[in-house]
Amino acid sequence: MSLMSRQLRSVIQWDNPDPELLFWCWTENGDEIKNASKLIVGPGQGCVFVYEGRVEAVYVEEGLYELKTANIPFFTTLRKFMQNFRSEHKVGIYYFRTAKLLNLKWGTESLIKYEDPKYKFPVGLRAFGNYSMRIIDGHGFFQQVVGGAHDFRVENIREPINARLVQPLTDFFAESGYTYTEIDSNREEIATALAAKLQKDFAQLGFLLEDFRIQGTSFDEDTMRRINRIADISAEALAANAAGVSYAQLQQLAALREAAKNSGAGGVGMAMAVGMGMAGSVVPPAGSAVAAQPAADDAATKLRKLKLLFDQQLITEAEYEAKKKEILAAM
Repeated sequence: MSLMSRQLRSVIQWDNPDPELLFWCWTENGDEIKNASKLIVGPGQGCVFVYEGRVEAVYVEEGLYELKTANIPFFTTLRKFMQNFRSEHKVGIYYFRTAKLLNLKWGTESLIKYEDPKYKFPVGLRAFGNYSMRIIDGHGFFQQVVGGAHDFRVENIREPINARLVQPLTDFFAESGYTYTEIDSNREEIATALAAKLQKDFAQLGFLLEDFRIQGTSFDEDTMRRINRIADISAEALAANAAGVSYAQLQQLAALREAAKNSGAGGVGMAMAVGMGMAGSVVPPAGSAVAAQPAADDAATKLRKLKLLFDQQLITEAEYEAKKKEILAAM
């Protein structure tokens, strides 16, 4: 009698599903499914029927379904009594989650490598963010990902998803024309464009990708060294322009500063003399159209040059004050 009662399984459902489960295989526990059994598919659920190794049906609408022998031949007849009520016709019933999976984390495990389109140096970039997705093709997901496993959890999908991110990201940055300074300010636009490229890969796995976001980016050490060097040169060029000298002249001053450090007082005097010579080089020759400008303009130029020498530590404060008085006295 106990064998008969075990055989007559009449209702199949996925009760209280774990929110971390994507796929779950209903197990018989010794029961066999009888003809006209009931299948319940709840809200946010779908169900895949596998008969003798092949997917025979997929239900994605919530509701109550009757399992009839007219279309799904998986029941045990009384002729199986001598086989302990175990049929050779094997059936798999797999429930899957159709509700949206929110706030899933992604991150590039390896570097995204491409050439900066503006500065033409190699870039090594890492990125991370989050996304949402939901299963829209239970059949495809079962075949491409689950592969007959007893259950499949959200954490199991993160690795294959992350592994598919690096190449599309690399291709995108190589083609997009964004220089390294523009990435953070254009995250939303970049994320939208990337989502369009990634959707094809997600669809092959049976998913619909939604709300793909880039939360942050970082560069490797080699890239940061190049970026910092560019920043230093840009700052020096701006400072030179503000002081009225070219960047080449600023580089000469830097070289003179190093010479002064290594040559003692003689080097300091030479640096000061050359620096003041550079200041004088911007003064127009006598008789030119601008030679009649007030002497104050010439003094102001010399004072700026003198201040630059002091800021570059090419002269001492005492030398700076003395020379400043001399320039002012000559006005």
